[in-house]
Amino acid sequence: MKLWITETEKVKRQAEEEAVVILQHWRQKVRRLRLYRACLCAVLILACLGLMGYSYYLVDSSIPSVIHVRAESEESLELSIPARGEIVNVSRQGNSNIPDGAVTIDLSRPLTLKTGNADNLQMQVKLFGILPFKQVGIRVIEDRELIPVGVPIGIYVKTEGVLVVGTGEFASQGAGKVSPAKNILKSGDYVIKLNGTEVTGKDDFITRIENCGGEQQILTIRRDAETYDVRIKPERDRTGKYKIGVWVRDNAQGVGTMTYIDKNGNFGALGHGINDVDTSTLMEMNDGTLYQTEIISIRKGAAGQPGEMTGMIVYSDERILGDITSNSTRGIFGKCNQKALALGTEEALPIGLKQEIEKGPAQILCTVDGTTRYYDIEITEIHLDHDNVNRGIELRVTDPELLSVTGGIVQGMSGAPIIQKGKFVGAVTHVLVQDSTRGYGIFIENMLE
Repeated sequence: MKLWITETEKVKRQAEEEAVVILQHWRQKVRRLRLYRACLCAVLILACLGLMGYSYYLVDSSIPSVIHVRAESEESLELSIPARGEIVNVSRQGNSNIPDGAVTIDLSRPLTLKTGNADNLQMQVKLFGILPFKQVGIRVIEDRELIPVGVPIGIYVKTEGVLVVGTGEFASQGAGKVSPAKNILKSGDYVIKLNGTEVTGKDDFITRIENCGGEQQILTIRRDAETYDVRIKPERDRTGKYKIGVWVRDNAQGVGTMTYIDKNGNFGALGHGINDVDTSTLMEMNDGTLYQTEIISIRKGAAGQPGEMTGMIVYSDERILGDITSNSTRGIFGKCNQKALALGTEEALPIGLKQEIEKGPAQILCTVDGTTRYYDIEITEIHLDHDNVNRGIELRVTDPELLSVTGGIVQGMSGAPIIQKGKFVGAVTHVLVQDSTRGYGIFIENMLE
């Protein structure tokens, strides 16, 4: 009897132990299921947020921040987005003269705008007609015709004052190495005055510092659109000359392509600004000159190594083509002389607005072998609202002759006009480093701003 009870208790304990193990396994399984469910929910939430973010990006990028339309015409737009737009005409005082909701547009359908005289309008875009999404400027502009040029040009730009490239140390007469300008000036600063008198150039600046007699100098600088004074005390170097330990530049030169000439003899070129080679900042120019140039050699582009057109520039009065009056992110602009006007041998073309550009065949006009001619390209993408104003058009060179000479797009080709279906739509701006057959362009309406 006692043996039977012992066996029974043993079986009972074993059953209890097995029950505990089963319960533990069940609890572990429940915890795993809960963890899997939580992970799945997190993944689904992240996927939904990612999808929403991507959808937001697609809708945002499909709506230009600014839409140009021609005056006294009917313009067709096809945005195909689930939104409505409310048109507001803004007066000079900034107050709307159209009642709220009086003019609304269904942006999911093709629409036609019938415009009057040149004016600026504003459209409030609302997703699904409810959620305020984006402000879009509508600029009614006069229709224009431009002469595409595509001719290489030599560029000389003089800065306002001197541009600070960098600061550094130098050996002084008695105190080891010194750097008077350190932590006072920085790369990208413009020194426009020295002791209240304008700085006319690099030589002027250096000479005045050397002849300062060791007195503290007051430099008027411009940094990030702000102007203020700083004080620096020069030190003598080992040769006895006073210095402040700064490298400066007062000009830039290069080769590019003239894009267009308008009916008033104004030109536009490059499609991007002239940046300093060391600081990468847009150079603030005092004046500039355009020169006639000839391409003397071309290095073909290859993967990882952009090609380049090398031009010979002779800085003589008889080779001047005009004055550069503006250096902006959209290109360089100025006034042509008679010699430059003679370069505009092509027929004037109407401009093509960005909403009129299509993916597919187009042409660029450029000079690579001494003759200005059209070469075939393909427009592969159109970014109506690209953050980078110089990269609204993606393109690929398809012309066998141009590919055989340059390998595609090369440095010096910036500004080459882009023509599609008889309209002047843009200009070449950049080449892809890894694929010289592909590059970017700027919308012509952006250059005309």
